[in-house]
Amino acid sequence: MELALARGGSGIAVTSQAYLSQVHPVFMLPPLAASLFGALLGGVVDPMSATLHVLAMFSAVYTAHIKDGYVDFYVRDEDDDHPLTSRGCRLGLAASTAAFAVCCGLLLSVAGWVAVALTVPTWLVAYHHAPQLDTNPVTATTGYPLGIALSILGGYAAQTGALAGIPLGFAIVFLVLLSGIKVIDDAQDYDYDRSIAKRTVAVVVGPDRAYTVAYGLMATALLVVVAFAALRIFPPASVLAVVAFGAVALAARRAEPELATMLLIRGTYVFLAVLVAAVWFEPLEGFV
Repeated sequence: MELALARGGSGIAVTSQAYLSQVHPVFMLPPLAASLFGALLGGVVDPMSATLHVLAMFSAVYTAHIKDGYVDFYVRDEDDDHPLTSRGCRLGLAASTAAFAVCCGLLLSVAGWVAVALTVPTWLVAYHHAPQLDTNPVTATTGYPLGIALSILGGYAAQTGALAGIPLGFAIVFLVLLSGIKVIDDAQDYDYDRSIAKRTVAVVVGPDRAYTVAYGLMATALLVVVAFAALRIFPPASVLAVVAFGAVALAARRAEPELATMLLIRGTYVFLAVLVAAVWFEPLEGFV
């Protein structure tokens, strides 16, 4: 009977390291930052509500990382190694799900049902991403971006107890922008995905057209920001975020998929940072 949690051995240090290995900062930080961005859009930030929502987002993304690793190694035999045993994966999923449920319960008491209603779907997307959602070109592309969009909305609702048009606008922008990046990210695995009939956008339309789709989505998101800034729905300084990300996208255009993905993901950090600064220095209450 399998009792060990880590495949590399036993003991607190080895087991802890195995679980910590499932925290992938590059993909973990954007949902947490999106939650805080949503809170900022709500005006005065209540630390308790903001903390609970950030912890809920961490638990949801951690659930996705554990589940993806389990499916890729134990179910699909895609990965060469995994730090956790099968039992360790199941325990990790149980723990992260329990933490998410506790956060939602506390969030319900301090922020209300709207915040919880916008938070619960993030766990559903995270848990079902593999192997259910990542085999369809639409859901495989929009899963992670949808989580970011929901994180913005949930972070806002955790502060206000409601939903509004401005956070919804930002959520749509990130959904479209990140979907474009995800198309390029999936193109890295084109040959393997095609061999197992995994229908990503690159497999369905081909790598060259996938790049066209990807940059079309990103350009659409940037144009929406410019339009909303011109209409004074977003702060005018939001246009600077478009310039910053646009420069990164131009550089990534000439790179192969892996490097392009790295550049674009980091470009979203800059994009979000400039938007945060724009909202911070130009409060949205002053805009129509």
